[in-house]
Amino acid sequence: ALVACQDLVNEVRLAAADSFLVEDGRVRNLAAHYQRFSAWVRGSSESAAGQLESFFAAVTQIMPREGRWFPRIELHLGLQGDAEPNNDALYLRLRTAPEQLEGITLWTMDTPDPRAQPTVKGPDLSLCMQLRRKAQLHSADEAAIVDSDGRLVEGALSAIVWWRGDVLCAPDHQTRWLESVTRNEVFELAKSLGYQTRVENVKPADLVGCEVWALSSLQGIRAVTDWVNLGSPVGAPARAEKFQKRLRMLATAI
Repeated sequence: ALVACQDLVNEVRLAAADSFLVEDGRVRNLAAHYQRFSAWVRGSSESAAGQLESFFAAVTQIMPREGRWFPRIELHLGLQGDAEPNNDALYLRLRTAPEQLEGITLWTMDTPDPRAQPTVKGPDLSLCMQLRRKAQLHSADEAAIVDSDGRLVEGALSAIVWWRGDVLCAPDHQTRWLESVTRNEVFELAKSLGYQTRVENVKPADLVGCEVWALSSLQGIRAVTDWVNLGSPVGAPARAEKFQKRLRMLATAI
């Protein structure tokens, strides 16, 4: 059920992927990552879905208990044009994690969301990496994706949330964004600390002066320190450090 994956073959389709940070054998909400990945697999491959239980058991067992790692579990849908049924496979890509980063600079894309399947991580992963590289050409770290009406969706490889006063906000569930484990964790933390939360549809210009965060399983919370084509500055990161500390405390031993 477990295949160690070093390099993707060009002809293989990456149908689903999920990543999580492992530090010295501790990880945040591994069950939620398994659950999200399972839903994607079940929507794509009946044969692979039947292997999920043994695959997760093998992944859990093989995870390193020392060091900083960023493993990725993947579903490959066989070779293009392959007539063989049930040729789909589950893979583990065991990767060392890059260093922890602090603030982040955003750049709003100059075209609407180009992704074909934005609600599933995997099919558009290569494209999202290209969008991030495009943002880097504009002296930013991350691309902020907008829809055809110019409303904020998410980052190319991150979820974006913001504070409006003492209320933590994010795009609503009508937005075609990737279900984020970290976003759910941050919202639950906010509620446990007595903050209100809500969802709303906004354009980047509506976030001038707001404290804005980019969220990911790898980096946790990164406060947005600049938004290069916003026209005006975002707010100071007043709460990011406190929430990042509490987020780290959610990690439990595998």
